[in-house]
Amino acid sequence: MIEDDEFDAFMQEMKGVKPIKAKKKVDLARPKVQEPSLIHRRQMAVKVEKGSNNHLTEEIIDLVHPLDVLEYRSDGVSLGVFRNLKRGQYAIDARLDLHHKKMKQAREEVFQFIKDCQKYDIRSAIILHGKGELSEPKAFLKSCTNTWLKQIPEVIAFHSAQKHHGGVGALYVLIKKSDHKKQENRIHYNKGRVDN
Repeated sequence: MIEDDEFDAFMQEMKGVKPIKAKKKVDLARPKVQEPSLIHRRQMAVKVEKGSNNHLTEEIIDLVHPLDVLEYRSDGVSLGVFRNLKRGQYAIDARLDLHHKKMKQAREEVFQFIKDCQKYDIRSAIILHGKGELSEPKAFLKSCTNTWLKQIPEVIAFHSAQKHHGGVGALYVLIKKSDHKKQENRIHYNKGRVDN
């Protein structure tokens, strides 16, 4: 066969030829690329200033997707109230914008914002955290906000906003009545019972 003849001819020509030993010129080891979880751990490793009463986590949090709808309802919040919150039917009395904030600053601002809302008897607010489609890891501040709000006892419910208020890049937040407001309500409603 022709193929056998060609192979034999090739082998005849190659007799006595030895492979050249070359030094490795290219390092084939992969450079270490930081994984998103490592980046995330580093960003979350923030030291709390001494004397701060901010108890919001600095630990690793569960990351959400940029387009996820976020929702939370604590015990005692009726489905009707939660439905109204979800639909954006409560007046927005306060607003916090976290766009372009570093995690440490956002953590402090969320904590103080909720404390101030309760102090001034603000029951319904909005927090604009953004979707985080371009952040690394993705939806980082959105994920942080989702975690932090669940850790604040004054927050009794939240839900991703309607499209005209920022959609999945914002949250409607429902805040517990202050002790002062609860006392006012008790006096008001008890007075009505006594008068009747």
